[in-house]
Amino acid sequence: MPTVEPHKAQGKNVLGQPLATCGCEPMTGFYRTGCCETGPDDHGVHTICCVVDAPFLEASKALGNDLSTPMPQFGFDGLRPGDRWCVCAARWLQVQQAGAACPIILEATHEATLKIVPFELLIQYAVIPDQLH
Repeated sequence: MPTVEPHKAQGKNVLGQPLATCGCEPMTGFYRTGCCETGPDDHGVHTICCVVDAPFLEASKALGNDLSTPMPQFGFDGLRPGDRWCVCAARWLQVQQAGAACPIILEATHEATLKIVPFELLIQYAVIPDQLH
């Protein structure tokens, strides 16, 4: 399988730095660029770079956002624990409030997130990408 080259992201992250790539396998982002970029047509604000885990996927599904079931008609294989995925800021907050938030990567989380989720809450779930290997 060929390696997918990351896209040069537009925008800044929640730290005020250039937005880093979230993940390319599977290819994530509202625009499927690997980055949690947003724009006027992204009504869900898919801006939080998550490292999904089983409790997050289960809670998200129970709350009406099934990210683990494959949907081949949309080219979506379903997420597995450990996958990096750009999730809707409000959905992540909903799962967090239900007690099942997953880790996030601040460097790859778009600054638009701060209109929905307070920075102080984000840093409680932050992981450093190098710690994930």
